[in-house]
Parts: sequence; structure tokens; C-alpha cells
Amino acid sequence: MMAATVSAHFLLKSTYLQHSSLGTHNIQVTATLRPRKPTSRKLSLSSYNTAHFHIISKNSIFNLKSCSFRTVLAKVSSDGGPTPQQEYSKIEETKKNSSSFGDSYVPLFVRMLGLDNDPLDREQAVEALWKYSLGGKKCVDNIMQFQGCVNLIINLLKSDSSSTCEAAAGLLRSIASVNLYRDVVAESGAVEEITGLLCQPSLTSEVKEQSICALWNLSVDEKIRVKITNSDILPVLIKALEDEDIRVKEAAGGVLANLALTVSNHNTMVEAGLIPKLAVLLKADIEDEYKVIRKEARNALVELAKNEYYRILVIDEGLVPVPLIGATAYKSYTPALHAWPTLPDGMKIERTSKGPSRFGASDLLLGLNIDDKNTNIEDAKMKAIIGRSKQQFLARSGSIEVEDAKSSQTEFSASRQFTILPWVDGVARLVLILELEDESALSRAANSIADASINEHMRNSFKEAGAIKHLVRLLYHKNDAVRLAVIGALERLSASNTVCQIIEAEGVISPLIDLLKNSETLEIMMEKALNVLNRILDPSKEMKSKFYNGPVNGSKRGLDLTRDLDSSSGLTTKIDEMSMSKINTSCFRQDLLDSSVIARLVEILKHSSSNLQRKVATVIEFLALNDANMDLIISSDIESGLAAVFQQTVMSELDSDIENQQPELYALQVEETGLAISAASRLLTVLLDSDQFSRAANAHHFTKLLRKILKSNIPLHYKNWVAACLVKLSSQYGPSLQFEDPINTEVTLYETIPRLIEQIKSTFFPEVQEAAAVELNRIISEGGVDAIPAVASSGGIFPLVKLIEGGSERTVEAAMSILYNMSMDSENHSAIIAAGAVPALRKIVLSQKPQWNQALHLLRTLAS
Repeated sequence: MMAATVSAHFLLKSTYLQHSSLGTHNIQVTATLRPRKPTSRKLSLSSYNTAHFHIISKNSIFNLKSCSFRTVLAKVSSDGGPTPQQEYSKIEETKKNSSSFGDSYVPLFVRMLGLDNDPLDREQAVEALWKYSLGGKKCVDNIMQFQGCVNLIINLLKSDSSSTCEAAAGLLRSIASVNLYRDVVAESGAVEEITGLLCQPSLTSEVKEQSICALWNLSVDEKIRVKITNSDILPVLIKALEDEDIRVKEAAGGVLANLALTVSNHNTMVEAGLIPKLAVLLKADIEDEYKVIRKEARNALVELAKNEYYRILVIDEGLVPVPLIGATAYKSYTPALHAWPTLPDGMKIERTSKGPSRFGASDLLLGLNIDDKNTNIEDAKMKAIIGRSKQQFLARSGSIEVEDAKSSQTEFSASRQFTILPWVDGVARLVLILELEDESALSRAANSIADASINEHMRNSFKEAGAIKHLVRLLYHKNDAVRLAVIGALERLSASNTVCQIIEAEGVISPLIDLLKNSETLEIMMEKALNVLNRILDPSKEMKSKFYNGPVNGSKRGLDLTRDLDSSSGLTTKIDEMSMSKINTSCFRQDLLDSSVIARLVEILKHSSSNLQRKVATVIEFLALNDANMDLIISSDIESGLAAVFQQTVMSELDSDIENQQPELYALQVEETGLAISAASRLLTVLLDSDQFSRAANAHHFTKLLRKILKSNIPLHYKNWVAACLVKLSSQYGPSLQFEDPINTEVTLYETIPRLIEQIKSTFFPEVQEAAAVELNRIISEGGVDAIPAVASSGGIFPLVKLIEGGSERTVEAAMSILYNMSMDSENHSAIIAAGAVPALRKIVLSQKPQWNQALHLLRTLAS
């Protein structure tokens, strides 16, 4: 650390001499320069120069000046005193006792801090005490033995002199570095005064540095951290991260890293916009002098990223949480040093050289030089190559995680289990960990990949880095924790249409089916496997791959760009070869999805939870779209599986004790039940399109089950497919079922009318409200007696009254027509009046709007 000799001149009044009995002898005070960081760097005495203060009696005025050893020796020699060698030995002897020699003058300087003293004297005193305090804890103890000195020091922060403010803040910084006095400084109002000082528009970098470093030392205490966060200093600290002076940046980063150690501060810090500012520091390619601020930024982001919601914000800024697994875990990494090179995503580099290089470079730099100017390698592939090269070099050299291991010994990182890296390095590091043997490292890396796959950019980055092939390989791992983490990562990655195609091309269907066939597979693992299988079999994914060629969230389609590479460049890929045989994909799936697989799916449909039932029903639905699978589905007794879903307990029959005692659990059960019933109804509707299934299905039994569900109290949006399936059943089997009209009526009463009223309530679009009101008016006009009670029971009176208060002419006319029909039943009068219909109708009559005559009739009916 750099240090310099600090000179200071003091003029002391003679009254101080009388109280302190100074005499005319010289006073030597050895002081060390302030460290750049308060607590993170150890200070070496050899790295500091010394400042010597002399007080000489002359006409009751004392001149305190600093001088170096050379200055002292030169002056003594010119006065004809002792020889330089003799004077030097005296100075060395004095230096040994300088601390005790200067201690006797601490009371003098403390008294000089008094408010009744001259401002210049107070400034000289605080500067002297500041330099004296840099001698260590013993010097700080000597200062703090005088009660009230902290208040006098804090008062000097209001000084108009920059040097005084700097010295006062520096002295507070030294005092706050001692654990014993930290509370005293905080309770004396130091945080508030420093906040006020830093909020001033123009401050020197020195004042900013010392003030923020004082907060840095104070923020070591958790109680004071909360106090600092609740003050107005947080925006100032965040702004200081952009300061031109690197020392101010480091101090601000240190304070923010300390504040992040308290979980209760996180919300305030995130809302203040801290994460983007820290991310800029961590991602930038900057010089070595920024190493400290990058470390503090990483410490703060690591603490914030422990919250799953804030972790998403960190990842969204282009950073990736990477688990710390220990440098020893990387010893199992064995790169193929002599293998023909490939790109991270599996793309091969064609061998073009006829013979070996005369210098042996062909084995080391093979394929990195592409001469063809028409070669188009996207940015993601280049970043993947760079990241892989960096991480492999660190692993081979044994320096990977070395710095993190050192920092883990500090108080900031004692319990830290992960670090934060820019996405280029983070993605490559996670893929590198997937090649290791440590089971804990594998599961943690897979979980981190799942966490980081929050957008198309990150999912595409993992694809280009070659993560897919390793994840698919690890599905065969013997450890359940590893397989669970891997299937979770594949589930998150498969949300991308392009990445999902790569996952399928890597042969993921076979291990997924093995997981489903195994009856001992954990339910959560089976659920994630079904999610991946759903996305692979989803027919809409195939349509997107055929017709959509545009960017997805700023990311180009990887497969198309791969295909566009000029073949003359010598780049080929096995993924591209598989995509060329896309026609055989259905045959490939057919070979894997045999009768035993479908029988297993039907068994899960019968005996599993509602959540798994929903996912299995969706998988079977996708399989049913292919006529080749219909015989297998029918022969697997799919009817019993659907009946099991429809016969499960619905909302109206659930245990009332659960609803009263555990409403959250009850709501979750209703949600999962409704989703399962809706998916099974959709599957049954698809199956009814097949003549094979229609001839063999027990339509009467399904109709009874679906009618019961339609009349139940499950949420309305889950009844859509139930109603559609009932309508299809009645259209195909109506004459034989002998209740075609009751089915249509029930669909209208229990699905159509509630749905229209919900649209009137919730939509913000006038045209949607108008269409719903007109349709509801038509149903009531044609629906007979049962339609009006259905409107009232569905809570339609209040939204209808609201429509007549403000809406288009057609909407108002339809709403008043519905209310008039409802007013025919006197039981509805009180509800219509309570909804505020009378004032609204009177306003229409008095303004003589086109509907005034209809409004008058409704008023007379309500008054009768």
C-alpha cells in the first residue's frame, strides 16, 4: 500500500502551554498514514513513513511542523550540533519510545477540540489526533479515555474546511475500527452527521473516502447496519460506486457488502437499484486496481442472491451463481488433450491439414484458425469457446477457485457456498463441473443451471456451451439427488423451443421413459420427467419450428444458424445431422413409446396425485393425435384411467374441516383437482374424434360423471373443457342417451352464464362487455325460467347495474333488458335496489336518453 509523509503546521496559544507544562523540549509523535481499506488489509509498519511534530517555545507561540529524518539531520548539522551519525542514533532511540512520549500530549489536543477554542486550533488538534490514532488500538484507547471527545469530533464534521472534515472523519474511522468504541460512535450521532456531510454537493475525494470508510467500520456491527440502511445514505453510497476515485468506490462497495449481510436490509437495497450498479462493476473488463471493488461487489451480490427472487434479478443482469465445490474436486477433470477439437455444443471441426505442423502447433491450436471469410459463427458460440478455454486452463493449472478459497476465510464468506461470475465464465464453469465425478458438485451444478435458465439468452448459452449432452448423460447416474437435479435443469432448459429440439436430438426420451417405468421413481422426479416429455411431444412446438424464423428475446435460432454455416469452412455437427432426418422423428418416438409405456402412463393416471394425473393426461393427449398410437391407447384401458380422474373428490365434496382449518391447503387441492379434470376432459374430447374409441367407449357413464362435475363448485375456468366434452357426447350419443336437451341446458346454466357474467365483471374492454351482455340477454330471453336464477346466483346483478351507469347504447339496452326480466321475480328487487339501480335509472329518465322509456318501466316495476 502506498504511503507518504504528511506535513502539518500548528500554531498553539500560550495558554495551552501553561496548562500542560510543555517546556521547550521537542515532541516527536509517530503516525502512520490511513489504510485504504479499514478492515480487510493488514498494515505493515515498514510501509509507512513517520511524521515528527515539534513544539518550540517562542514568544508564547508554538510552531508545530512535520519533518522527515533527512530534514532533521540536515538542520542539526547546519547548526553545528552533533554529527549526523550521533543524531541518527538519538532519533532511533526516540522512535522506540515515541508512542509513550506522545501520549502525554493527548489531553492537550483533546482540550483543543472544545467549542470555545479558535477554529484553527480545533482543526490542528483534530489533525494531530487523527495521525496519532493511526498508531493502533493503544493510541485510540488514550484518546477515548476522555469522555465527550467523540461528540467534539463529530461536531467538526460541520466545518467549512475540507481538511478539518477529512481529519474528523478519519479520526472517527480509526475509533470505529475498535470494537469497544463502535457503539459509542454510532450513539453519538456519527451516522446522521456523516450522512449530512456526504449529501453536500461538492466534497473532495479525501473527505468522501474517510467518511465512507468510517461507515465501513461502523457497518461491521449488525445493529448499526440497520441504522445505516434506514438513513438517507443508501442512494449516496450507490452513487459513490460511479465515483472517479477508486478509493471512494472501494469504500462504498465495502459498506454495501457489509449492509448486505443483514437480510432485513435486502429489500431496501434492491429497491434502491443496487443490483444493476454492482453488476456493471463485476462484468466490466477493468484493470487490476479494481480488484478490491469487484470483490466487494461480488460479496454483496452473493448475499442478495441467497434470496430466490433477488437471484433472478442478479441473473437477469448477465451474472450466474456458481457453486464453490473446492479446488480438490477439479482433480478428477481429465481433458482430452490429444483429441480432435470440437466446439462446446458438439460441432466438429473438419480435418483439413495434410500433415503435422513442423512446430507441433497442429495438436495444440487445431481448428482455431478458420480461413474461410464466409464462415458465420454466431456470438454465442464464440463466447462459449472463450469461456471453455478460460475454465479449462484454470482447471489444468490448479488455480480454479483458489482465490475464492482464500476469501472464504473472511467473515464475509465463512458460510458462502457459491460465487457470482459473469455469464460467459459462469456458464462455462457449470458445464465444466458436469464433467467431474463428485456427486455433490454434480447436483449443485445442475441446480445452478436450472436457476440460471430464466430467459432465452441463458438457455441458449447453456446449449452452446455443451451442457445438454452432459445433462442427458447424467440421467443414467446412480445417485437420485444427481438425477433429480439434472431432470430439473432439463425441465427449465426445455422451455426454449430450440433447446428442446436439441434435448430430444441428444436422446433424452429413452432415459425419461426409463424413469417413468420405474415404480420406485420419486414423484417429483416423475413430474419433471413428464414436463420435459410434454414439451417434446407438444405439436405446437413442431409448428413453431416450421414456420417461425424470427428472433426470440433477442436470441437467434441456433439450429438455423448452425445449418447456415458454409460447409467449406470445415464445421459439421452431429446435431445438424440428426435434424436432417427430422422425417424419421415420429418413427423414433414410436419405437420408444410402446404398449408397456402407455400402460404405465394409464396406471399413473389411475393411482397418482392430481398433479401427475394432469401431466399424464396431457402426454396421452399428444400421443392420441397420432392415429398409429390409438390402438395402443385403447388396449391399455384408458377408460378406467379417465374414470378415475372424473370420480375423484371435487370441491363441493372436499372435507369442510380442511377448508376451515387449512384454507391454503384446501385451495391447492381444488386447484390441482380442477386442472386434472380439465386435462382429462380435453383428452376425452380428443379420443372421441376416433371412431375406434367412440364405438367402444361407455358414453353414458362418462356423461353422468361430467354432469356431476359441471354442477359442482369447482372454479369456473376448469369447466370449459368439461362443458365442451359434454356437448360433444350429446352430439354423438344424444339419441341413445335420451337427455340431449338437459345436457345443453346444464351447460348453459353452469358454464355459459357464469362465464359471461365473469367477463362482464373482470374485463377492461368495453367491446367484450358489450358482447357478453348481448349474449346473456339472448340466453335469458330464450332460456326460460331457470336462466334468471342462474344469473342471480352467479352474482350478476351488481355488474349489470354498473353497466347501465356507463356503457355503449347497446350495452345499456341489453343490461336493462336483463334486469327487467329479473325484476319479474320480486325476490330480486331488494338486490337490484341495493346495487344502486334506482339512481342510475332516474338519471337515464331525466336525461331522456334513448333507453329512458325502458328505464321508466323498470323503475315502476321495482316500486310495485
